[in-house]
Amino acid sequence: MNAFVLLLLSAASPEPVRVASKAFTESVIVGEIATGALERRGIAARHLRDLGGTRVVWDALKRGDVDVYPEYTGTLSQEIFGGGVPPEGLGPALAAEGLELGPSLGFEDGYALGMREDVAERLGIRRISDLREHPELRFGFSSEFIDRADGWRALQRAYALPQTKVRGLEHELAYRGLRAGALDVVDLYSTDPEIQAERLRVLEDDRHHFPEYRAVLVLRADLERRVPGARAALEALRDRIDAPAMIAMNAQARLHHVPETTVAAEFLKEHLGGGGEAPTSADSKREGRASRILARLGEHLTLVGISLGLSLVVAVPLGVLAARRRRVGQAVLAIVGIVQTIPSLALLVLMIPLLGIGTRPAIAALFLYGLLPIVRNTHAGLVGIAPDLRESADALGLPRLFRLLRVELPLASPSILAGVKTSAVIAVGTATLGALVGAGGFGQPILTGIRLADTGLLLEGALPSAALALGVQAAFDGLERWVVPRGLRLHPEEST
Repeated sequence: MNAFVLLLLSAASPEPVRVASKAFTESVIVGEIATGALERRGIAARHLRDLGGTRVVWDALKRGDVDVYPEYTGTLSQEIFGGGVPPEGLGPALAAEGLELGPSLGFEDGYALGMREDVAERLGIRRISDLREHPELRFGFSSEFIDRADGWRALQRAYALPQTKVRGLEHELAYRGLRAGALDVVDLYSTDPEIQAERLRVLEDDRHHFPEYRAVLVLRADLERRVPGARAALEALRDRIDAPAMIAMNAQARLHHVPETTVAAEFLKEHLGGGGEAPTSADSKREGRASRILARLGEHLTLVGISLGLSLVVAVPLGVLAARRRRVGQAVLAIVGIVQTIPSLALLVLMIPLLGIGTRPAIAALFLYGLLPIVRNTHAGLVGIAPDLRESADALGLPRLFRLLRVELPLASPSILAGVKTSAVIAVGTATLGALVGAGGFGQPILTGIRLADTGLLLEGALPSAALALGVQAAFDGLERWVVPRGLRLHPEEST
């Protein structure tokens, strides 16, 4: 009876509100703040952080994979709706997509171009139009800015800029290039703390190319119906964050390496009250590092284990088919080979429209990447069986299935196991990219460490991931003793 009551209560309780953020520090901080605001009203919430660029998160919101995320009015108007919707028309445009415009957070974070002050002063550059006189300058822009409707290409047309040396890279890494003298001009966000810390000159947008980028929350229109009180909890953030406050929070995270959860908790305590003490950075590291690594290990092993199991179940039969049917085999090997040539990040993004975000697209991508080594090695192992051994099996009159299971596959097992081991090691490394679609794993601290220039966080993901790859390889070496027949494991020098 008690179990039945608990089942009813769990079924009646709403799912956690899924808050998403893009893969840059400010979005993550605001996502943490929104998550905390919901939790302070007693509403379960989950933050899916670092989900990639604008289109990835927007599509996830439209599909219902997430419920709310921070966005900017200029991005909605120019990038999402292609410049066809003015700021005052965003409400109806979002409603047509089953979404709604949430509270304005109180600050604007617009695009700009910036240079080192000494370089700009030496060249006499104060406005974007001044760049026309210096085609030799090296530009470094975030990859999203290069391809946005309001980004580099549109800016280049608006100002007739002649520069061709344009590199795409992570936004935070552009500052390092600027500091090292490898870049001359980068794209800025107006709330970047590096503008002041690095003494950068923000170039005047004298042709008013960039629109207004007010920070807002965008949410599912059905959120309040599904989770009563969620809309009111988010509304409490209206006009609570001004530009200086956002710059200060970005500086804490990016320049002083304070965890974003701590930055958000301190803001919530100061502006919304209650909720207990915000953990200090030292406390967070002390209670967090070991438990974080264990949690990421579980996520990583889940991705690798499920995808590898699926690859094994599908690839071995395909390898057998390829070995027995030459023409079909050529087609099978060609198809799995083509899949292997698709860049892993592109394959992950291609999976999102089909499977949403989270573990499913990551597992699907890892499964596809795991096919080629196993198919190819199964095919090679079976084709490479000595003809006299095959003739012996035929002479004994063994049924075809029995011969495959008891003779051919055991003889091919060293090659098959080598393919499985290769697939497993590839999966361990590639699974780090799963963090870009909310799958977790060791990619999460790696991405955060790159974004915050935090070597400790980066190593927190990279070292365990490398150790896991070595451990997987050692485990398969041990597994060989159980899977491969003893006679096939003997080295020539051991035989008598």
